[in-house]
Amino acid sequence: MRQARPYSGMFCGGVSARTGPHALPLARIKKIMKRSAGEGGGARMISGEAPVVFSKACELFIAEITRRAWAATLEGKRRTVHKEDVATAVHNTDLFDFLVDVVTADDAPAAAGGGHDDGALE
Repeated sequence: MRQARPYSGMFCGGVSARTGPHALPLARIKKIMKRSAGEGGGARMISGEAPVVFSKACELFIAEITRRAWAATLEGKRRTVHKEDVATAVHNTDLFDFLVDVVTADDAPAAAGGGHDDGALE
């Protein structure tokens, strides 16, 4: 029998989806969604469940890029994540190619010699 995942309840709606503990403020997510949709003439109405899903997606994204930046930090024999570590994670991962323009090449000196990986975390 399949076990329920910890966040499977958030898609059911109700009290847990609307008022549950979210790491990111849902009102802010909804504001960003409306602003982004307006650029292309997109939807102006956003359901209550959509920001909850975006919140979880953002949590997963932040966790993944943090894991990769932490690996770069450990390679540098440090215990504090710097912006250069985040830039190295972006430059070394094909999955984050959409962020290459956001982080400058100056932020990732180690990335210049290293290649991209396939997006899988070791």
